[in-house]
Amino acid sequence: MPSGSGRTALILGGGIGGIVVANELRRRLPRSDRVLVFERVEEHVFAPSLLWLAIGDRAADAIRTPLSRLLRHGIEVVHGSVESIDPLQRTVTANGERHEGDAIVIALGAQLVPQVIPGLEAAGHNVYTLEGALSLREALRAFRTGRIAVLTAAPLYKCPAAPYEAAMLIEYDCRRRGIRQDVSIDVLAAEPGPMGVAGPAVSASIREALGAKKIGYYPGRQILTADASGRNLTFTDGSTAEYDLLIYVPPHRAPEVVAASGLTDATGWIPVNRNTLETTYAGIFAVGDVSTIPLSLGKPLPKAGVFAHAQAKVVARNIVRAWTKRGKAASFDGHGACFVEVGDGRAAIGKGNFYAEPTPEVTLYAPSRPRHWAKVIFERTWLRRLFS
Repeated sequence: MPSGSGRTALILGGGIGGIVVANELRRRLPRSDRVLVFERVEEHVFAPSLLWLAIGDRAADAIRTPLSRLLRHGIEVVHGSVESIDPLQRTVTANGERHEGDAIVIALGAQLVPQVIPGLEAAGHNVYTLEGALSLREALRAFRTGRIAVLTAAPLYKCPAAPYEAAMLIEYDCRRRGIRQDVSIDVLAAEPGPMGVAGPAVSASIREALGAKKIGYYPGRQILTADASGRNLTFTDGSTAEYDLLIYVPPHRAPEVVAASGLTDATGWIPVNRNTLETTYAGIFAVGDVSTIPLSLGKPLPKAGVFAHAQAKVVARNIVRAWTKRGKAASFDGHGACFVEVGDGRAAIGKGNFYAEPTPEVTLYAPSRPRHWAKVIFERTWLRRLFS
């Protein structure tokens, strides 16, 4: 089909990956080509700020914006659930209507499923959702004394730094409210060590940071059940833990529509080419949390917004090149960086090459105020750049 003859790109998901793909395509493609974003919710939430929201350092309205603002850029928005994906026919059904695309980019993220752990949903606060962060904010405001538990319900989850940031930011919040001496904080982790894919040095540094703040760390604790009324957790090894306030990272899985599409493999996620993010079907791509890229050390590339962002740019540029015959081929190289908020207006940053052999080469740079402000600046420019 000749350039400018009216191709259509279907972008499934309005998170970081989907929004970046859509903006890049709209900016680079002729107006005769259509860019559609499918999203079940009407607002985009800047997820990296949820922890600041939870400790009262942000208002909800400051970190969310209507997806309808994408219309200003010439991006069409379809609100509603994606009901089916047919990779062979390259079609998507949403709200009962069938859409045919010349390219489909799946950026539907990971579905959070606390309900698969009996009792967990009622027992605490899911810090990975806006609603959970808001409910945690109210709970923290009322909290004066007792044990706070930060739980990871499964070893693999998106944003590997988040539960450790949560523990350290809550510790900071308790100190500034003058109640730290009356509060104990523990991390109960399903994984064997913090941010393990980043390597032993990074993992050890996070453990040292927790220890310096007198935050307990208990790895390898795979939760079995939670009892909200008794405020008690039971683990698969038979051990138990009591708490007064529970913050949890729930198990993740691919959205049901993705699982039903035939695109997933034995991991439950969509395997993609590690450089182009293309699936086994021509013209079908997957970026961010919904995809899986195995690394040589036996673990997958972490699920993190920084990777979704970089992958989205690669996919968009390669689609533009295929359709317009302009520009150079782009390749995702496995590099990424992640801020780690530690409280007191300071943040560390881990950065490096996750595709390095035989293991990722990642360095964690010490916490500082400039690194915290670098994250603040990124937060402030994100919504303005992509939605205004």
